Formats: sequence, structure tokens, C-alpha cells
Amino acid sequence: MKFTTPAGTNPIDQMKVVGKPHVRIDGPLKTTGGAPYAYEHHEVANPAYGYIVGSGIAKGRIASMDLADAKAAPGVLAIVTAADAGKLGKGKMNTAKLLGGPEIDHYHQAIAVVVAETFEQARAAAALVRVDYTRAKGRFDLEAAKPTATKLTGDNADSAVGDFAGAFASAPVKLDQNYTTPDQSHAMMEPHASIASWEGDKLTVWTSNQWITPTKADLATTLGLPPENVRLISPYVGGGFGGKLFLRADAVMAALGARAAKRPVKIALTRPFMTNNATHRPATIQRVRIGTDKAGKILAIGHESWSGDLPDGGPEAAVLQTRLLYAGANRLTKMRLAVLDLPEGNAMRAPGEAPGLMVLEVAMDEMAEKLGIDPIEFRVMNDTQTDPEKPGRRFSQRQLVKCLRTGADQFGWSRRNPKPAQVQDGRWLVGMGVASAFRNNVNQKSGARVRLDGKGIVTVETDMTDIGTGSYTIIAQTAAEMMGVGMDKIVVKLGDSAMPSSAGSGGQWGANSSTAGVYAACVKLREAVAQKLGFNTTDIAFSDGEVRSGGNRVALAKAAAGGEIVVEDTIEFGDLDKQYQQSTFGAHFVEAGVDRYTGEVRIRRMLAVCAAGRILNPTTARSQVIGAMTMGVGGSLMEELAVDKRFGFFVNHDLASYEVAVHADIPHQDVVFLDEADPTTSPMKAKGVGELGLCGVGAAIANAVYNATGVRVRDYPITLEKHLAKLPLVA
Repeated sequence: MKFTTPAGTNPIDQMKVVGKPHVRIDGPLKTTGGAPYAYEHHEVANPAYGYIVGSGIAKGRIASMDLADAKAAPGVLAIVTAADAGKLGKGKMNTAKLLGGPEIDHYHQAIAVVVAETFEQARAAAALVRVDYTRAKGRFDLEAAKPTATKLTGDNADSAVGDFAGAFASAPVKLDQNYTTPDQSHAMMEPHASIASWEGDKLTVWTSNQWITPTKADLATTLGLPPENVRLISPYVGGGFGGKLFLRADAVMAALGARAAKRPVKIALTRPFMTNNATHRPATIQRVRIGTDKAGKILAIGHESWSGDLPDGGPEAAVLQTRLLYAGANRLTKMRLAVLDLPEGNAMRAPGEAPGLMVLEVAMDEMAEKLGIDPIEFRVMNDTQTDPEKPGRRFSQRQLVKCLRTGADQFGWSRRNPKPAQVQDGRWLVGMGVASAFRNNVNQKSGARVRLDGKGIVTVETDMTDIGTGSYTIIAQTAAEMMGVGMDKIVVKLGDSAMPSSAGSGGQWGANSSTAGVYAACVKLREAVAQKLGFNTTDIAFSDGEVRSGGNRVALAKAAAGGEIVVEDTIEFGDLDKQYQQSTFGAHFVEAGVDRYTGEVRIRRMLAVCAAGRILNPTTARSQVIGAMTMGVGGSLMEELAVDKRFGFFVNHDLASYEVAVHADIPHQDVVFLDEADPTTSPMKAKGVGELGLCGVGAAIANAVYNATGVRVRDYPITLEKHLAKLPLVA
């Protein structure tokens, strides 16, 4: 199905099932242990266990590797290194090789896998591998590498509209500030894990992965296999946040180990390996300049960002939202990328916008204070309904002002004291903060297969993944709505590359794109059913398990009485996203307390108001947003990968020392979804919301802390030592 014109009225608009709150249909399996995650597929007979040996240096080469003691260790079946793995390729989505040697690209790059009868034997033998290195000088400090950072091209090239320099220089009120955000880890619960099994030259990998189709292609490329000889299976994923979008070392090393040992091999990355061998969110240095007239109208807005990655890597695109969020005739955005020899930087939930809004929305508050204007009013007066860089292109939907106004009313913003450090509650200084939320809508081609059997059961098959987001449920709701049956008549099968290729789970595109693919397949199924029953396909309705046309009513199951009906289709998107700027908007409100004696920050209340197209399931959508809000608390107050700038690795590489928000850190959270259906995005008229819930949270917290204390911290995370000495004196 081609989607090239805005959606008209269609069966989804009935919203008998879609748009209604439904508990997750996979919930019972997950809560009772019946859902097999990557390491738990017990149908794999007689597996062996792999343990990866990681590089002990960040830059240089392997001078020698002694495997004798490891090979002689109890239970060892095979050891694979780059020297005996055969020629390996590198996937399109991988920045560094997933099996290093002799050249080393980063610390903990995989250099060998030891396969043994048990996990403990593999781990013990891996400790016996002796490696001598020739260490080279590495680049591990973003601040030091900043002068060497280079310009980018394509979508990441500089953008300029009007005369930014002249307008900023002449603006009556100006802000020019620098900010930093740190390296951060995905820190998902389930580790990267895979089981690999060979049958002749055909490979099956049970893995934890968000995006099956490109990962299968990259695994085939890496191993030099025809893509049709590779099958990936990932029905349940225990969190990913972008860290499992692409092929990682667990899958490659499990495949190599299984081939060498002639046995299926299981590998799960340890937590330190997840941090240093896999990917992370790169640190940024950002500069924001805003110039306004005395009334607060933005005359000039500029945002520059520096980040680093391995050679051939990409930037943390922290300025992209600034091109679209606020009006202003004179504009400038720049990104610069430095080469760093740290582990690979790549996608982490809301890449670009998350760290970009942590900065931009603090700068907006600082500018509002300079102007003596309420922060919400400053944002409202600089709203725009057209793309600021391309004024001829309108936003398909833009309810930012309504998000801010609705949130202000519900949160009690009018009670906020605009003067910092004025509100006390015992030993606590209390403040409120706000930030706009923004995330672009992205559509991805997505396919599905649907089956109708003689019992009236509709089965949906697609390689879409569920990373804890509710994909099973919203896909079931879509099929139920389209075929006029209850949720009990829907079976959903996900995460298998033998099924039609889907959008995958990433970039906030998964829900809208994958359900649109199911919609397309169900349109075909409806047509096939009508033809089987002899009905006119243009005058037909599906409701209550029946097919109705004119005065005729026939049970849906009857259409498949002579045999199962199977169809498939793919949604392919045209250029509506070029004709209209498709984005999601929101507003985050936070009340925070700061202990005036210790500087400890405690979140008291949080509210998110979101405008993100049709909400397919308010229950799972709310879960996504409160999870994102929780992630924002960690990102603003505690999360930071500490870089050892001498040896080039992340020191705090476990959940004991890489701190994330826990239950005690999270107070009452409210979420409000504005009524919205965007016909330009898909037949579902939906967008995404899982990343919007994170965008702006960090800034709202930073602004609340400032309102509480009068101390502005511009370097995340906002830990107590950064403001303790500047807190108001205790009377």
C-alpha cells in the first residue's frame, strides 16, 4: 500500500478497539516467566557457553596472544580470534569491527571468544588468555579534542537563515552561554545476549534486538553469508533504548563460536561489557546564543554543538530541534565532530533532541529571566505554525501552546514564585520548572502478514519487535479494529526475520509505522474475505465477528471454512513528510526540592502534556511517557559515564557505580494526552510518544532546581557538589 495523500475516514476511525486502554496481551507471559528472552530459548538442544575476551587497551594493536593455557582448561571446546575466524566484513550500522585484532579500535573491543561446556568454565578459561599489546596514543577527552572537530555534511551540515551575526550583535537583550552533557549508558535490564546455531551453512540466532531487518543484513555481511542463510529471532526484548538497534558482538561471537565448536553457543554480555563494548550516548559541549527585542521576540537564535566518536562515526545531533522549535528570522545551527577513541557512540533514546533540549530549554529560561518574562509566556510568544527555516511549509499539527497552557493549569504554575530561592518547606528549598518537549515524527516502511482461519482467529506475523513498549498489544488492537473482532480472536507473532520486514523499534517510529503495515495487510484481508463471500468490496463492514454487506450478515470465520486465507502487504510512505513538517510536541513540568544543608535534590511532582497524533493505547502510551520521565530524572541528576582520560574507558561500568533513578527517586507522575489525529502521518493518524516523554525533562528539572536555589548549574548531571557551596546561607 502506498500512502501518498492524507488519510480520509477509514475503519480505524471507529476507535472501538484502537485508542482504548488495554492491558498488555503479553503481560501474563512476562510476569510468569513464560516469555523467552534471548538467553532463555530452551528449545536449543545441548548449548555450549561463550565468554568474550575484551581488549585491555583502547588504542594500539595486539603484539601476541597466548591461548595455550586457555585451550587446556577444563571444558573448553573452542577459542576463536581474528586470526582464525576467516575474513569478516563490517555491517553498515557498525562503526568499529565487532571482532578486533590485530588493530584495536576501543577498550573492550572483542578480541576472542572462549567456548566451553559451562558458563563458569568459559569465564575461567577466558581469564587464562594472555595478550601482549603495543599501546598507541589515544584521544579520550572531548574538551581537548574540540579544536580538531570537523564540519559535517548532509542533514548534519550547518544551517543558516538570515543574518544571525548581525541580528545577534544588535539585539537589545542577549544570552550567550555554554553547557555540557556527559556520556551516558543505556543501562537496560536485559543484557545483550544471543544463542547461535548452525545447520550446515544456515545460521539461526536468537538474540535481543530492536530492528531485525538491518541487523540480519549486517550479520550476513559480517560473516560473508547470503542473507537468505541467516535467520534472526527476537520475540521479546528486555529493554534497549537504542542500544540494541544494531548488530553487536554477542551475536557475531556466538555465531563464530558455534561454528568452531559445532554446537549451539549462548553468550550474554556482562554489565562492564555492555558499557564499554557496546554503544553509549556521546557527551556534548554546546553553545546557545539568543537575541531578542525588549518585549521578548526572538531576533536571533544560534545553537552549536561538539561531540566525538570513532572514525567514520556520527555526531550527537543536539541542534536539530533548534531549527524547528521557535520562531526567529535570523538563525544559525552548527555541529562539529571530533575523533575520539572511546567505545562507539550511537543512538540512545531521543538521540540529538534529548541532550539538545537539556540545553536549549535551560537557555530559554535564562533568557526569560533576563527579560523579566514568565518562562511559559516567553515560549508562547515565540511559537510558530510554520517551519522557521522554510516558512512556506506548515506543521501538520502543532499544539505546543496548548501543551504549555494545559500543563500550567493542571500543575498550578500560577503558584510559582518567579524569584528564585524564596519558597521553603522546612529544610527544603522548593522550586518549579518547565520545558518544551519536541521530537520529529519519522515514518518507516513496514510490512505484515495476516491469516484468517476457520475458527475466526486472525494471526498477525511481522518481524516488528516489542522492547517493553506494547507492540504486541497495539498491533492486536489494529487487527481487531480492522477485522471487526475482539482482542481474544487475535494472535500476534513478532520478532522473526522469516516474517515480513517491519519498521522495527527505534526513533519513535515503531508504533505508527508497524500498525500502519498491519492496517495495509488487513485491507488486503478484508478484500479477500469479501471476494470469498461474494460481497462487494466497496460496500462491506466488519463488526462483532461478522461481515456485513447490504442486508447480509455472515460470520467472519465462514470465509475461511474452505481453508486458511493468507495475505501480506507493506505500507510505503510518499513525501507527505516533505510537504508538511511532522513533529510531536509537549510540555514538562517539575517541582523539585533541594536540601539547603546538603544540596541533595529530590523530585516532588512531575507532569507531562503530550500532543503526538492519535494515541493508539493510552495505557501503554502512558507507560512509555512515565518511563521516559524517569529516565529524564536519571539523566539530569545522576547519570554520567566517567571517562578515564589516561587509558580511554568508562570506569563506572556497572549498575553499582553508574547510577540510575530507582523507585525512591520517583514521586507522583501525571501524563495528559491532547486529542489529536494527524492524517498526514499514516492511515493510523498516529505519531510516536516514547521519546517525546524524555525530551525536555532534564531541562525542566534544571529549571526547577534553579528556581529553588538561585544557583544555575550548566554542566549535567546536577550533582550536589556543583551547587552546594553557592546555596543560600542557612539562617
